[in-house]
Amino acid sequence: MDILLAAKIIIMGIVEGLTEFLPISSTGHLILAGSLLNFTGEKMKVFEIVIQAGAIFAVCWEYRKKIATVCGGLGSDPKARKFMLNLIIAFLPAAVLGLLFSKKIKAVLFAPVPVALAFIVGGLVILWVERKHKGVDEHDPSHARIHSVDDMSALDALKIGAAQAFALIPGTSRSGATIIGGMLFGLSRKAATEFSFFLAIPTLLGATVYSLYKAREDLSAADIPMFGLGTVAAFVSAFFCVRWLLRYIASHNFNAFAWYRIAFGIMILATAYTGTIVWAD
Repeated sequence: MDILLAAKIIIMGIVEGLTEFLPISSTGHLILAGSLLNFTGEKMKVFEIVIQAGAIFAVCWEYRKKIATVCGGLGSDPKARKFMLNLIIAFLPAAVLGLLFSKKIKAVLFAPVPVALAFIVGGLVILWVERKHKGVDEHDPSHARIHSVDDMSALDALKIGAAQAFALIPGTSRSGATIIGGMLFGLSRKAATEFSFFLAIPTLLGATVYSLYKAREDLSAADIPMFGLGTVAAFVSAFFCVRWLLRYIASHNFNAFAWYRIAFGIMILATAYTGTIVWAD
């Protein structure tokens, strides 16, 4: 592996880790970064999905005690079984729709301009939701029905799963859809963010395994260093990002991310229209 390729892989891994759990779309940023770095092609699309595993390992480490408690209590603890069932319910909508439409989505929407439009629309949705929450006490029971992921019902999980399905559109943001959707459906900001983290585990690991299986004939042992380096870079950057985000939401809303999405989306459209940057598909 030459130095230039290694540098591109590390950059892509860092982009994945920093953006996976923020409401700004990791897939969208990876598509754009890959376009700028000329890191494109079918194998690179597989790479972009596989390195999500690194970000997931960071969440697993951060919540290792909760995960161990749930897994250890599945046989005897009703609360653990309820939590696991909610994760499965929330996972299913995106999984089913992804299996049915993933090829069409990749063929049509995995390109910079559609991603830019999704950035802008997603930013506007975040601003709308935050406006509804402006001046409201997050700890007021009349505002948020649910302050802990353990208090969610199966219907709550299904609603958030339906919101996550919108993230099949690149540029929408899986974390953004689940967090903002959770807030709309009565979860506190903290509970929505934490459930988004937990839901990412089956969703992204499932996508990674499925992507590797579908591309198995096009991959070889020579690709292991590339995938491994990208996964490690994603793990390290995601580890710090998750901890930062948990501190951030304690005293901030998501408006800054919304304005970032809108500005970034407009910049992409402007550069594509004027030809300042030739975005590769």
